[in-house]
Amino acid sequence: MKLNALPLIIIAIICCTGTSFIEGQNNSNSSLLIPPFNPKHYVCQRTSSTINIDGKLDDKDWINAAWSDEFVDIEGPLKPLPLYKTRIKMLWDENYLYVAAEMEEPHIWAKLTQRDAVIYYDNDFEVFIDPDGDTHFYYEYEVNAFNTVWDLLLGKPYRDGAPAINNWDINGLKSAVHIDGTLNDPSDIDEKWCVEIAFPLDVLHECSNGYKAEDGQIWRINFSRVQWQTTVASGKYQKSINPETNKAYPENNWVWSPQGVIAMHQPETWGFLLFSDKSSGEDESDFILPEYEKIKWELRKVYYAQKAFYNTNKEYSSDLKTLIDLGIPKSTYPIALYITPSLFEATIKDDSTAYTWHINQEGKTWKTKHN
Repeated sequence: MKLNALPLIIIAIICCTGTSFIEGQNNSNSSLLIPPFNPKHYVCQRTSSTINIDGKLDDKDWINAAWSDEFVDIEGPLKPLPLYKTRIKMLWDENYLYVAAEMEEPHIWAKLTQRDAVIYYDNDFEVFIDPDGDTHFYYEYEVNAFNTVWDLLLGKPYRDGAPAINNWDINGLKSAVHIDGTLNDPSDIDEKWCVEIAFPLDVLHECSNGYKAEDGQIWRINFSRVQWQTTVASGKYQKSINPETNKAYPENNWVWSPQGVIAMHQPETWGFLLFSDKSSGEDESDFILPEYEKIKWELRKVYYAQKAFYNTNKEYSSDLKTLIDLGIPKSTYPIALYITPSLFEATIKDDSTAYTWHINQEGKTWKTKHN
């Protein structure tokens, strides 16, 4: 149920000046964390022929497709660069979204062989896709060097109270792994492992809310690589144990578009995927951040502040000035705030279109036409 169907008890509207598009993490209140907003983007071009899913990435279209920037730590510049290089490519056609990943790795290992096991207990590669960019009903895919897959659907991020829908499968999924080296053999030095995936678009469209793959469409997407510290014992790879805790050292999280925090389930800071009808290898289409994405980010900051306020007061604030005092950077957009005893909704009218954008206490964003 949307909040505007409920009796509203307070409405506040405020317009302030001086906004910054890229936010920092330091705010006046320690309980309020606003991650940087500077997502990367990738122009995904069309294939010119059939892609053979074998993990080798030697199809003509893959050779012509541009590599992404190399992965960085999930927290971005707060942490050192990854030890090993990771990069991705993407393509699409009328049936599939294709993803290819190349991961340098001197010691390739895997243990999990059962589908839908918790694959990040091994070193893995992960894909997160939110076609309509509302942070709800998005897809997660994980794979290890055995090509063991874990695919799941998230109704909303864990922070907003949703469990993973683990028994959901991507029907028609194709994936393959190619290893330059030897799997689970500590006696040699490996070069890399590559992953090739074909995501059926008819499945991804199920939760796209009309944002179907087509020329000019933008989706939210991100990629993660989980990397554990290992040692060799009895001729086998084992996770390195911290003697102070008697547990494995925490895994490294290396990503394409940094999150600013150690949290992949923060879809609002994923990167942007732009579908282009240009064939692989042609000059890329220009990417221009839509105005509505800037508006949604202003609403997201209200969400962060309301969550921080609620954690302390067990209710949402009716006063935008109070939220600004918590540490929200001031906005050039006029924000309307609505609350009930247990819910909130904030809105911004987009003067360049006929739409008003909304966010609620679960972090979901959506648009409605102006009255």
